[in-house]
Amino acid sequence: MATKKSVSSLKEADLKGKRVFVRVDLNVPLDDNFNITDDTRIRAAVPTIKYLMGHGARVILSSHLGRPKGVTPKYSLKPLVPRLSELLGVDVKMANDCIGVEVEKIVAEIPEGGVLLLENVRFYKEEEKNDPEFAKKLASLAEIYVNDAFGTAHRAHASTEGVAKYLKPAVAGFLMQKELDYLVGAVANPKKPFAAIVGGSKVSSKIGVIESLLEKVDLLFLGGGMIYTFYKAQGHSVGSSLVEEDKLDLATSLIEKAKVKGVKLLLPADVLVADKFAPDANSKVLCHCPFKLCALPLEQFGQILFWVTKEHAWMHTSTRNWNVI
Repeated sequence: MATKKSVSSLKEADLKGKRVFVRVDLNVPLDDNFNITDDTRIRAAVPTIKYLMGHGARVILSSHLGRPKGVTPKYSLKPLVPRLSELLGVDVKMANDCIGVEVEKIVAEIPEGGVLLLENVRFYKEEEKNDPEFAKKLASLAEIYVNDAFGTAHRAHASTEGVAKYLKPAVAGFLMQKELDYLVGAVANPKKPFAAIVGGSKVSSKIGVIESLLEKVDLLFLGGGMIYTFYKAQGHSVGSSLVEEDKLDLATSLIEKAKVKGVKLLLPADVLVADKFAPDANSKVLCHCPFKLCALPLEQFGQILFWVTKEHAWMHTSTRNWNVI
């Protein structure tokens, strides 16, 4: 079979009757009663799944939910089955595990055009460690690999990177391809002025992204937990917030590099601080530092995150690139 890069290059002759392992991002928010409060990520995965179903593939869905430490019932993917079935128009089957003899038996029973959802792949610590043996067990379930989980594609985990070594072809799904096509165009040939937002908990995981963007952007907004490393590098007190102490010099060097290149590197104008990380915490919004309490991560910020700079800079840019992972 010739090398194929996108799921659209796979036709019925390639897919009919084949077991296709599809890594999707079904990490959706659930309320206390395990009801889905936002199904955006599920709906985003539908086009790729329906394409495979329509071409007679036997679809095996793999995803994570939350950050479980071992098998954790509240992070089971079972609550997603009804909505997934409704959107796909078929009765989606659910496995109680993602590897093992019982899973193999269920996989063997998937009909053409049928869909099986595996249990949370992060119930195994080997997933995030990209353990080769675990990746082989996942890969043994299928014949073709499709990655449509753009939100987790930057992480070299067993289901996102490891499996691709053992299944050919390994291709991008429609959502992944759409994002990649946009990024290639936006970054390679952007309309000026070019602004980007980068978020994340650690500076260390974003070094390559930030350094690359500093070569191209006019404005760079930083958010997420990593901002406290930048704040501390500038001499601010950040309380008990997440800080990479060994990356303070790196943060300082990135700030200086931005100045040299004429890039406006902007940090949030406001942060939400609290006395503890809990729903009943005492909290308030502060402008910049010093923080006397615990500053919360990007997910807890209000909508005024960049209110000072948005009005004068962000809204006047031609190209906007988001990387908040």
